[in-house]
Amino acid sequence: MIAIRILLGLIGLGVVVFVHELGHFIAARLSGIDVEAFSIGWGNPLLKKKIGAVEYRLGMFPVGGYCKMRGENGFQEAWENNKKSIGPEPGSFFSAKPWKRILVAFSGPFFNFLFAVVVLSFIWGRGIEIETQENRIVLLKDIDGRSYPSDQGGLVTGDRIIAVNGREINNYRDIQEHIALNPDTNLSVTVLRNGTERSFTLRPSLDKTGAGKIGVYHWTEPLVEAVRPGSPADRAGLKAGDRIKAVDGEELPYTVAVLRIFKDRKPVVFSLDFERDGRTGTAELDGIEYRDDFPDTGIEYRTLRFKTPDLSPFAALVKGGSEAFKTLAISVKSLGLLFKKGIDLTQAVSGPARITYMVGDIAAGGFQQSVAAGLSTAANFLALISIALCIMNLLPLPILDGGLIVLFLVEILKRRPLNPKAVSAFQTAGMVIILGLMIFAVFNDILFFAAR
Repeated sequence: MIAIRILLGLIGLGVVVFVHELGHFIAARLSGIDVEAFSIGWGNPLLKKKIGAVEYRLGMFPVGGYCKMRGENGFQEAWENNKKSIGPEPGSFFSAKPWKRILVAFSGPFFNFLFAVVVLSFIWGRGIEIETQENRIVLLKDIDGRSYPSDQGGLVTGDRIIAVNGREINNYRDIQEHIALNPDTNLSVTVLRNGTERSFTLRPSLDKTGAGKIGVYHWTEPLVEAVRPGSPADRAGLKAGDRIKAVDGEELPYTVAVLRIFKDRKPVVFSLDFERDGRTGTAELDGIEYRDDFPDTGIEYRTLRFKTPDLSPFAALVKGGSEAFKTLAISVKSLGLLFKKGIDLTQAVSGPARITYMVGDIAAGGFQQSVAAGLSTAANFLALISIALCIMNLLPLPILDGGLIVLFLVEILKRRPLNPKAVSAFQTAGMVIILGLMIFAVFNDILFFAAR
């Protein structure tokens, strides 16, 4: 199963990288710049074929890729030969006018954004299957005894959040979206409590991953929807439709209450009292393992599932475009949160291995429901990754597309060719920065997989 997840992740990332490099490739060809090689993946080519003047490659390492243009390292050669400018070479990258080079650099990230628009338009056109929970909440304070913005602001377990800052809330996914992006910001939260609407002001705190949090869980009724074959619950005889009433004799009003029950212990054997067809019973579960402090019993509890309506091609394109811009804005805001005090970058920053695993894991989880659900879930996540790649590449850092754009803008403003020595120093600094970030990200990935 892990191998399948990795394979799906590599395929997904390969698609996103292909789109990015395709943007550079098309812009270079349209700008009269010769492309020498177009590769998906890094390292020695496993496969290669020359068509016309371009050699198409499939690299040994399938994450990443490149579009190699004639003379793109001309600045380094000029510096090594003590030249004050990069010599003109027909069809080379640095022989093209600065605005053409800006177009080539910008086209990679731009194609990633267009890819997200197309993917999201397709998904919204056929309707999205969404799996979430109800907007009824459980206070984290009732689980671990600590105080959070939710209880400080006046919320209580059992409240149903129906609006945040005047915007309607229909499910737990809506709550997460509004809270996560507004740390350290006063929010007006309207809840339904015992049939009466009440309003409170909450100020989400900043989570160490860079998101806002108020300290709530979703209220999920302990009603069994499915039991994984071969799991502890399956061996104990539990079935879909059973309602779990208690764990080791302690009442279970909602699923997350098990964290309170097992707060100071992690038993590998415990009993469940359940109700089936009006009759009660007890099942003993053994061989229990834990994930994020939650016992993996093999029980899947009932969730809230709904499908958005199908849209016409034009309406889908409009919706896909608006969702892409919305995701872009959210991603930029989330990037800014990384620089706030208290952020744990070891959790907030992921490397290629973890991203690959996440893409594959999400896709595999969707395919377990249905082929359509798997494709929809994977495509939606790839659109998010594509937009993230767009933003990261436009950062004004050396070596990245954004850094190149800055260089060429300076060239336009100064109205004279770039100094090879200055460009080389700029790019070398960029290599050091990017290498450092990669080492940090890979180290985070190692910690992530070691903890699983």
